[in-house]
Amino acid sequence: MNLLKDKISTKEAKIGIIGIGYVGLPLAIEFANKGFEVVGFDSDINKIEILSEGKSYIKHISTEAVRNIVNSGHFRSTDDYSAIKNIDVIIMCVPTPLTKNREPDMSYICSACETILPYMHCGQIIILESTTYPGTCDDVVQPILSKSGLMINKDYYLAYSPEREDPNNLRFNTSNTPKIVSCDDPNGLLLVKNLYDNIVVRTVPVSSVRVAEASKLLENIFRSVNIALMNELKVVFSDMDIDIWEAIAAASTKPFGFMPFYPGPGLGGHCIPIDPFYLTWKAREYGHYTKFIELAGEINSSMPLYVVNRTIGALNKQKKSINGSSILIVGVAYKKDVDDIRESPSLKLIELLEAMGAVVNFYDPYIPEIPHTREHPNLSGRKGVEIGCCVKHDCTLIATDHTSINYDFILKEARCIVDTRNVFPRHEKVILA
Repeated sequence: MNLLKDKISTKEAKIGIIGIGYVGLPLAIEFANKGFEVVGFDSDINKIEILSEGKSYIKHISTEAVRNIVNSGHFRSTDDYSAIKNIDVIIMCVPTPLTKNREPDMSYICSACETILPYMHCGQIIILESTTYPGTCDDVVQPILSKSGLMINKDYYLAYSPEREDPNNLRFNTSNTPKIVSCDDPNGLLLVKNLYDNIVVRTVPVSSVRVAEASKLLENIFRSVNIALMNELKVVFSDMDIDIWEAIAAASTKPFGFMPFYPGPGLGGHCIPIDPFYLTWKAREYGHYTKFIELAGEINSSMPLYVVNRTIGALNKQKKSINGSSILIVGVAYKKDVDDIRESPSLKLIELLEAMGAVVNFYDPYIPEIPHTREHPNLSGRKGVEIGCCVKHDCTLIATDHTSINYDFILKEARCIVDTRNVFPRHEKVILA
């Protein structure tokens, strides 16, 4: 371990990142830019081919950034996991979805651990970055790694450092966001801290792995509950003929005691719709029921149906029925200015509207075709249309407020507009939802 400490300080430590997606690729770029040799492991051959050509497959990560680390010789990607035998630091950035019964799906973490197992050796640090419930490292990861015959905190260290990626955040990125680091051994904690000190503005050591696991869930639960509050107030204020967006703007002028959160058509992305339920599931083991979390999930999950009902109201004003009406959904990414469709409420909107007999098309400048998703496989391969088609549709529904969209054109040409993102000035054509 003294040798590993020296390798980290001289940047001779070899970094292996399992899963080179929205979390793993930014990490790889930061480590490679600081002079570390980085190997990205992934089972998706298409990803590997794109990255090996020095290109990016993620919109908010530039091709130039990938090209630079590939050309520098500090980064390569592969599906040959045997290269792990030459790696000093293994960082796991794999998905942690929910099952159909809303229970944690540990299959990706377990698979990554089993993959590591044959290539483990003395002097390694193994770090999990995936968001998960408190106790995952102790109860899931460590039992698998122990089959190597190596002794934890003697032959290798197991650490947890939760990812804090926010795709396309123009202010905060991997390097300037403080990073929580943890290890249940003080020497291991020092090594992990020294490692991440190379690539982030500040590391935040905590006393245990379980604290670090809990802190990540706390961040996302905080957001989920507050967004749910705004979504609930949106419905109430609408019936009172009060503009929720104007009320939030007014409240935001208070310099203390208030933090603005905003309503929407539902929650998307890999974190907020999923992570809170990891704690809900784990809390039951201790006889606790997380009422706030479950209520927030119920409210946020109900928003697509609320938007559909507002759309029905908008069509009724035109003396049209939802059955047979044509609707253009603008934006199917889960948030503005990204090409990420994971858990996007737009997919649920399409299904709900079509179930009521509507003819639905979509436009998204970053998603020309809906990729395969586990929850909405029937929409896979659906192709988008051009924004000019809003002229031909009975209603245009703004689900994602991409910056590049020509909203002036939509306001001028659309027959009626349902706005879930507050992109339009108040207008007789526009109904807030």
